[in-house]
Amino acid sequence: MAVAAEQTLNEVLSAFDFGAPVVGAIRYGEGHINDTFCVHTQPGEAPCRRFILQRMSAAAFKRPDQLMENIIGVTDYLGREIEKKGGDRAREALEVLRPKNGEPYYTDSQGGAWRLYPFVERTICYQSAQTPELFAASGRAFGRFQQLLRDYPADTLHETIPHFHDTEDRLAKFKAAVAADKLGRAAECRKEIEFVLAREADCSVALSAMREGRIPLRVTHNDTKLNNVLMDEKTGEGLCIIDLDTVMPGLAINDFGDSIRFGANHSAEDERDLSKVALDVGLFEAYTAAFLEGAGGSLTDEEIGLLPWGAKLMTLECGMRFLTDYLVGDEYFHISREGQNLDRARTQFKLVGDMEARWDELEAIVGRYRTK
Repeated sequence: MAVAAEQTLNEVLSAFDFGAPVVGAIRYGEGHINDTFCVHTQPGEAPCRRFILQRMSAAAFKRPDQLMENIIGVTDYLGREIEKKGGDRAREALEVLRPKNGEPYYTDSQGGAWRLYPFVERTICYQSAQTPELFAASGRAFGRFQQLLRDYPADTLHETIPHFHDTEDRLAKFKAAVAADKLGRAAECRKEIEFVLAREADCSVALSAMREGRIPLRVTHNDTKLNNVLMDEKTGEGLCIIDLDTVMPGLAINDFGDSIRFGANHSAEDERDLSKVALDVGLFEAYTAAFLEGAGGSLTDEEIGLLPWGAKLMTLECGMRFLTDYLVGDEYFHISREGQNLDRARTQFKLVGDMEARWDELEAIVGRYRTK
């Protein structure tokens, strides 16, 4: 069992050169995967300088060396591209600060792997899109992420979580869970099982397009939630993309789609009243316009045409994952009540159905912005 991060915190702090005395380190943020601390330093009479120190989750990431190789490669590249465009590299891209030993990260005496970033000041991290403008700002930021990394060789990145957005693999695991039915739960969710099986062919749409060379493999974030964009506190615009643990080779339409799944819907993820669950087409349009603006022509026509599929497939895949977890006994997603993962699956499938019912609208929206 992993020791509490605080047990080795002083050891870790001494392993980095902060350029000034450390005056405090406190738990920070709302993440549940890594252990995150905000480190405060006091450089003489100058204002306090802050840093983000993280112990990477050994449970989620078995190869911190590969994880950090990805992150350093991508952040260094982003920094160079931002500087070429006259941007502020220190505020618009994360920077990995190496420990005193020069390694990409520090391994403490208990085997914990730690990394350090400068704190990006004068930014706000929102947990939900309070306005369409805020949602659109995140879309521009993730679109720009694609634009800046358009020429980065995606096939050189490690797959830090194998088959993460492999919808065919998720389907195979789902079917295996249904067949095993080890807890006898399949009978109560037969309708949801049939919903997935009726869309088996859909699970291959994006992957087939990639295998056939119709859409390219790209550097993708793979967790494009609003709270992974730091917003400039003055302008309200997306400034810096954070939480790069899942940066891997992937499909741009999946990054787009995961944002829609998460943000273009006003209900709770485990809402029991499905009448409250619906795709907000207005938010879909706001995000689509902003994402394509940020991408700045870096996406192909085929990718743009498949953006609605990205939204549908990421939502279907997420629902499959929730339902699979329910069938096997809630082993992966944390639950606070019985049946929560089944309710989560039902909300995702309701969203999929809503997308299908409004498919012509979604395609028309994409069509309006694909040439702008």
